[in-house]
Amino acid sequence: MRTMRLYIAGSTDNLRTIALKYKVRIEELISLNPHIIAPLSNIAGQQIKLPTLGGVLDKTTELPPCTLQLINPEACEQWIPLNSLDEMQHKEYDVLIVGTGAGGGAVLRRLIQQLADSGKRIGVIERGGLLIPTHAQNIETMNSRRVFDYYSSEAYYIDNYLSGQIYALGGRTLFWSTTSPRMTNSELLQWPVPLSEMNRYYALAEKALSVTPNFTKGAPLTQLLLDRLQRNGYPDATDEPLAVNLEPSNAFGVMNSNPVFSSVHFLAEALNRPYDLAIHARAVKVLTDQNRCVGVEVISPDKQTFRLKAKNVVLSASTFGSAQILLNSDIKGRAIGHYMTNHSRVLGLGQVNRNEFPEVLGPLRILVPGQIDRPYQIQIVGPGDYPWVQYAEQPLQEKWNFFLGTLGKVEARYDNYVSLDPVKRDEDGVPELNIHFSYSVRDEEVIRQMGEGVKKAAAAMNASLVSAEGPALCRLPIGSDIHEMGTCRMGEDPSTSATNHFGQIHGITGLYVADNSVIPTSGTANPTLTTVALAFRTADEIAKRLK
Repeated sequence: MRTMRLYIAGSTDNLRTIALKYKVRIEELISLNPHIIAPLSNIAGQQIKLPTLGGVLDKTTELPPCTLQLINPEACEQWIPLNSLDEMQHKEYDVLIVGTGAGGGAVLRRLIQQLADSGKRIGVIERGGLLIPTHAQNIETMNSRRVFDYYSSEAYYIDNYLSGQIYALGGRTLFWSTTSPRMTNSELLQWPVPLSEMNRYYALAEKALSVTPNFTKGAPLTQLLLDRLQRNGYPDATDEPLAVNLEPSNAFGVMNSNPVFSSVHFLAEALNRPYDLAIHARAVKVLTDQNRCVGVEVISPDKQTFRLKAKNVVLSASTFGSAQILLNSDIKGRAIGHYMTNHSRVLGLGQVNRNEFPEVLGPLRILVPGQIDRPYQIQIVGPGDYPWVQYAEQPLQEKWNFFLGTLGKVEARYDNYVSLDPVKRDEDGVPELNIHFSYSVRDEEVIRQMGEGVKKAAAAMNASLVSAEGPALCRLPIGSDIHEMGTCRMGEDPSTSATNHFGQIHGITGLYVADNSVIPTSGTANPTLTTVALAFRTADEIAKRLK
């Protein structure tokens, strides 16, 4: 048993000199001798308690120093592990994914899951850089005006077409609305994928994106207006399905810090297995050998050219980007670049009286899905800037405005297409993309119906259509839906489709497309959920062939 030791202080002793003499911490002496007022006071002749031998420092039992890793000076710019193109050009990948938006991220996540520890090598390249590490709505300092300005300043707009292209890790999922409905069954029955398979992959996509109909459940404004719609001619109106993770953050100590989904979530999940990722890496050509894909040609910002080898390549560079790469590669296919669609849009500004609702309004997110006899979808969002208020103080108002936005079905026509400019080249020496697009007579009729539909829906909710900075009801410019689709549409006939039903380019083994461009008809639903579902299916086909 250890016993306390005692020491009789000499004429020049204080607690500090005793601590140095016996190699003990002065804090221990102070705690053992509370009667000593100050560590430097004279204590000659007093009994001083010393720690037991177990508390004395013994040079023979000193602990070794901890090994600390040196700080990586590049870490401040890399919140995700990155590789250089120089590294990647010396490897051969089993799968190389071009683009990190919804389609590319989904293919990566699914391949990582399916191939697990098979040792297959996966590479990813992204034309843009590290813009933001999450959806903009997860950033507390954003509001509706600021995110619009931020998006617009980063977006690249092709001449004569308003749709903004985002070149960044995560692509346009950094800014999307998160609205995630399925295509209607009547639309899907025209597609080359069996309805049962689409439903299965939709379920997988909804789980992966944390799609929920409960974001506005219980919000008085949503529920009261929804009830009015359902009682007045819109029985299929519903709470808008959103890709927002509402799971509590305290489950098993896991913090849910990024509830609004972006493709960065897929990239993060995929880090459970190794993959290579290079940014500022623009794919400009697909490399083939005897009708088989063997890799891609990539240009870096300093205009160096790299040839990355791959047994399978998945183009997820966007509806415009994937088509541009294929056309620049001289990949044969009558339908490549053709049958481009989007959604036509009509926007209405509604208004309700504040005194018709309880004190707490809550957010407003309602979806009226398209139907065979209603070739458009209505999204009802508000009040005001509610989805983006974050910490902003909201003044009391007698009336609240909200938006009624429609998405109209647009015909898939061969005459709507993208092509390479025969003369103009961009800064990387790639032929610029020209867009040839117009609405058909049928499309114009749908737009007219949407205008009437917005009026009818507003009346069903007992809401007024009002003018603010612009008209109460307006037709948005072509491309403003940011939902372009179809330039690499899937199908069984190579004369009317660019890929087969798994997204593989007709006649080129190992070359796939997985983004909005494979969607064969526009339908009326926002396309992201469908793109993820189809990308999962394409990834499963690739994994099956690799096993």
